[in-house]
Amino acid sequence: MVHRIVRKFFDKVTRKQFIIASIVVGVLLVVGVVAFAVAFHKREALLAATIAKMKTQLAEGYQIDLAIGKAYFSGLTTVTLEQVSVTPHDREQLAGVADVSVSVRLLPLITGDVKFGRLRAHNARIQLIKKDSVSNYDFLFRDRDTLLRNQPAEQAEATTINLAQAANRMLNSVLYKIPKNMELREFLLTYRDDSIQQRISVPKADIDDGALTSAVYLNDNKAAWQVSGRLNPGNRQLYIKVHANGQKIALPLLERKFGLRLSFDTVETRLREVYWTNNEFLHIKGEWAVKNLQINHRRIAQEDVVIPDAHIDAEVVVGNNHVELSKESTITVKKLEVHPFIRYTIAPEKTYAFALETPEMKAQDLFDAFPNGLFESLKGIRVAGNIQYKLEAFLDTSNPDSVQFNSDMQQSGFKVNAWGHANVPKLNGAFVYTPYEDEKPVRDIVVGPENPNFISLNEISPYLRNAILTTEDPSFFSHNGFVEEAIRTSIATNYKEKAFKRGGSTISMQLVKNVFLSRNKTLVRKLEEILIVWLMESTRTVSKERMYEVYLNIIEWGRNVYGITEAARYYFGKHPSQLTLGESIYLASIVPRPKTGLYAFNYEGRLKPYIGRYFNYIGNIMARRGLAPPDSTGSYGFYAVSLREALRPDKPAVVDTLQLEAPPTDFEAELEEVRSLLDRIFRNDPEEKETP
Repeated sequence: MVHRIVRKFFDKVTRKQFIIASIVVGVLLVVGVVAFAVAFHKREALLAATIAKMKTQLAEGYQIDLAIGKAYFSGLTTVTLEQVSVTPHDREQLAGVADVSVSVRLLPLITGDVKFGRLRAHNARIQLIKKDSVSNYDFLFRDRDTLLRNQPAEQAEATTINLAQAANRMLNSVLYKIPKNMELREFLLTYRDDSIQQRISVPKADIDDGALTSAVYLNDNKAAWQVSGRLNPGNRQLYIKVHANGQKIALPLLERKFGLRLSFDTVETRLREVYWTNNEFLHIKGEWAVKNLQINHRRIAQEDVVIPDAHIDAEVVVGNNHVELSKESTITVKKLEVHPFIRYTIAPEKTYAFALETPEMKAQDLFDAFPNGLFESLKGIRVAGNIQYKLEAFLDTSNPDSVQFNSDMQQSGFKVNAWGHANVPKLNGAFVYTPYEDEKPVRDIVVGPENPNFISLNEISPYLRNAILTTEDPSFFSHNGFVEEAIRTSIATNYKEKAFKRGGSTISMQLVKNVFLSRNKTLVRKLEEILIVWLMESTRTVSKERMYEVYLNIIEWGRNVYGITEAARYYFGKHPSQLTLGESIYLASIVPRPKTGLYAFNYEGRLKPYIGRYFNYIGNIMARRGLAPPDSTGSYGFYAVSLREALRPDKPAVVDTLQLEAPPTDFEAELEEVRSLLDRIFRNDPEEKETP
């Protein structure tokens, strides 16, 4: 068949066409032979020039000295290097190898690129050393601006990076160094700082026509890992699998260094495809999968978090001035699918975009996908119906106050058939609440008529009810558990402060945190809080009135003072129904920092003058909303507040009026936090923007 096709083809070729084709082929062969001869004749000079170029780039770009004892061709295209070392300036040696032989491709060598064919290396080592705050690998994390600081201005301006091209070069620089065949013997990686030392040894690692096999030993054979895979760098494709023959793979360095215990049975990674679109955007597609991943850290969760099986199918897109995790990416855990999106743009302004979306799914699939140890309070929950979630956020660092945040949970036939450990319906009846102090229980408090301190909502002074709503959660009776405006302002403030200064907690969230969750400050606890609030609010299991009633009966108002009945009696010797406007505003002021409540009073039991600004601020808001009578003086009961005599501080021997009027330094800061919190809450109301 093939013979007939070839014969038919040559029958159609004329003699003239055949002669022309023969001449062209002959010329190409001659050019190829000449080029090979030139390259072969000049290969030593090309090698020397390439090494010199590498030394210069490392020295100028990263302050690294590359030393090579000998470098020569030991075969037609095989280069041998002896006594190679890499040493950052003014640091200890980072890497070295006794001898390494690589076959290189001559044509790429002409352009200055080094592409490996076969590699053999013996007695190679990498040592990461950190003493005090100085390490021999800090150049890896050095800010690019630092590297350019000593360049002339015009040169620095010309160094603007095209991220897509830079990513492509970086990827090529890695892939080009992966040989098709490799023989690695006695490789050692060590890490050492002032208190920790770790060793990873690889006695043998081979690549045979792209097939990778290796064994990795941790800390003198205390653990053995098996590494296998298929490497096809020419097509930009890689697959690597790491396991330990049925045993868990642990990373003790992370535990010793950061307190993070992390282990897994198997991890797999695959670089599937790399390509350009419109000659502008670089697409990198890959996968990552892990089995029986176990994580433990005090800031993540109290218990071990176990993920039996997780898979990430990711697409990274790099453009001229941005890097993004595409919306086409998918995270899969059991039946749960999540499509994340992250985009970081460096010019003309630095911006961050984040999105999360799920397809419509059975609601139970969401809860079944939660890893063991992650949300223990929701363990055992059974739900019905379908849900679909979408979240979008955007931050322009040049204008943080313009931050965007939108969250939407679509539900269809959603209901809870059986509650987990967080039995939300218990709020509708009497139950026992246990407050904690320093993670230790203080005492049990019955929330219900059995407790003489329990008081119904309609028996509490309306001034107190409205003052707390004004300061803590003005839209409590109308929102669904979350206030997006508060979250937006929280994001903007925390970014500007470069620290977590503000949260976006509503009364619903504070109630759930107090009643159902531990006091450990972990990432999981916050997520758990959000989930329980959503369940409680979306199913309307507890009325808003009952939530507020429970809230006022359990929150802390001072040292071992819980609930409004205890607070009214403790500070003023009154029943909650008797609280005045001034007393109510004062009690509202101490909710964020209840243990500082007595700092605001002088020895006569009167409020110190500085807190009068707070009364004016809150009182004006309440008056405009019809929650308090107008007060032309702006005091709103400030001068009528009188602390119970037994709580008043001793009269100073010498009265310094200036000292009496100045609040303690720590309380001044705490009051400023309260004022900022209020400003955040009312930010969406134009007439409430004035500050005290």
